[in-house]
Amino acid sequence: MANDTRLSEKMTDKQYDTLSQLVYRHGGIHLGDNKKELVHARLNKILRKRGIEDFEHYINILKNDSSGDEVVSLLDAISTNVTHFFREKAHFDFLVETFKQAGVTGGLRIWSAGCSSGEEPYTIAITLLENFPNPRGEHFILATDLSTKVLSRAVTGVYPEKVISNIDHSLLKKYFLKGKNDNEGKVKLRKEVIKMVTFRRLNLIEPFRFDDKFDVIFCRNVMIYFDTETRQSITDKYYEALKPGGYLIIGHSESMNAFKHRFKYIKPTVYRKL
Repeated sequence: MANDTRLSEKMTDKQYDTLSQLVYRHGGIHLGDNKKELVHARLNKILRKRGIEDFEHYINILKNDSSGDEVVSLLDAISTNVTHFFREKAHFDFLVETFKQAGVTGGLRIWSAGCSSGEEPYTIAITLLENFPNPRGEHFILATDLSTKVLSRAVTGVYPEKVISNIDHSLLKKYFLKGKNDNEGKVKLRKEVIKMVTFRRLNLIEPFRFDDKFDVIFCRNVMIYFDTETRQSITDKYYEALKPGGYLIIGHSESMNAFKHRFKYIKPTVYRKL
């Protein structure tokens, strides 16, 4: 195994460009020049853990990987996953108001694209359980992410207690179980919440293949990592994946003004397929 000095070797501009191209080609994520130190720090952990001599050797491993596992590991390391329960709460309020006004009681199909560690789709599940308690037909929530690492955590429904600090106490009692003994300091969602969500790895730059279309797609704070061309391509695919009248909800830090799309603007961050 190489020593720590070699493993801490700085990444050259050429190596960063090569890695950036690999990330863009396989994940659609655009890494600007200002991300070099972040990428170096995250990938250096992989090199240290696996005893890979330097970045040049790591790049060769990626290029010669026929299984695709190395690229998945690279994308896992690069992906930024920041989320929490009831993040941007106004979106969940909009969901309730819109479908209650439409007389919907059940059978909603919702996609959480870029679901990270699961807080968003589980928030959607809790919102539906609270507001549509007697559904005609079960709701279906699909949750997808590029990162296998966060999905493996999400599917368990287990979280540290600190992530639920902003949730109303009545919802905590109703939908969360407090850990004991070895699970002290953790909480777990109840089975009725977990069973509503189906987790799947999905790369947004690849074709979408779904049996049925969705009523709502949440894609919040995800498209900021893509360039304009990729955003337009993904947005076109979202349009096709929605039912007529379906909604696309994006993050407050995002905009769809820089490219052409077929959605009708409803209000900031909310768009509708006509």
